[in-house]
Amino acid sequence: MNSRQKNVTRALALAVLASGLGACGTFGRDDRERVQFVDEPVAQLYTRGAEQLDRRNWQFALIYFEEVERQHPYSSWARRAMLMEAYAHYQARSYDDAIEDAQRFISLHPGNESASYAYYLIAVCHFERILDVGRDQATTERALAALNDVVRRYPDSPYARDARLKLDMVYDQLAGKEMEVGRFYLERDQHLAAINRFRIVIENENYQRSSHTPEALHRLVESYLSVGMIEEAQRMAAILGHNYPGSQWYQRSFALMTDAGVAPVGEEEARRRGWLGRTFGAVF
Repeated sequence: MNSRQKNVTRALALAVLASGLGACGTFGRDDRERVQFVDEPVAQLYTRGAEQLDRRNWQFALIYFEEVERQHPYSSWARRAMLMEAYAHYQARSYDDAIEDAQRFISLHPGNESASYAYYLIAVCHFERILDVGRDQATTERALAALNDVVRRYPDSPYARDARLKLDMVYDQLAGKEMEVGRFYLERDQHLAAINRFRIVIENENYQRSSHTPEALHRLVESYLSVGMIEEAQRMAAILGHNYPGSQWYQRSFALMTDAGVAPVGEEEARRRGWLGRTFGAVF
C-alpha cells in the first residue's frame, strides 16, 4: 500500500469513528495500526475513548486511548489512557495485551496512585484464565502469585479485599488438583502415593479451608485402612467426625471402618490421644 492509499485508509477510519458508526462493528489490529488522527485536544480524544468503552466497543476505545498517548505522551491524560488500554484489552479478553499494558504502566509510573489498579488487573487477567483441575495449573500458580502481590503491596485497598476472596478460590482449585492426582493413585492401588497427595490438602493451611478437605480426610481413612495403618485411619476418622460430623464423607468413613471391623475412636479418647486441637480440630 502506497502513502496515498494509507492516507485514504486513515481518513476513512477517522470518519467512521467520528460519525459514531463504530458501534455497528468491530475493528481489527491491522485496521488500528493504519489509523492516523489529526491533532485534537487531549480531553476530546480521551472522552471519545471513554464513550466507546461505555458502548462496549473495546477496539475503537483502544484507538482513541492509543492516540491520546501518541499525541500527548507527557500529559496526565496519557497515563490514564495507558490504564484504559489495559482495561479495554481485558474487556475484550485479550489478556496478554492487558497484562502487557498494565506492566508498562507500572514500569513507567511505579509510584502512581493507580499502580494498585494495574497490579490488580494483572492478577484478574491470570485469575480469569484458570482452567479446570484436570488441566495444567501453571496459570493458577501465576494467578496465585499475582493476587498475593496485590495483598502484599496494598493490604488495605479494595483491590486487596477482592484479591483475598479470589485467593480462596485459587487455593480451592489447587487443592482440587491434589485431590484429582490422589484419586488417580488410589484407583490404581498406589496407596502411599495417594496418601501423600491427600495429606497435602489437610496439612496446608490455605487448603484446609477448601471444599475438598472433608473428602481428603475420608480418602485418608480409606487409604490407611488399605495399607493396614489402623490407628492412622482412626485418627483421620476422628478428625473428620469432629470437624464435619454431618457430612456424607464422615458417614462413608464410618461405614467403611465398620465394614473393616475397626472401631471409631470417640472425641474424648481422640482428645486424650492428642489428635484434636484448636486449629482445624487436629494436630498433624
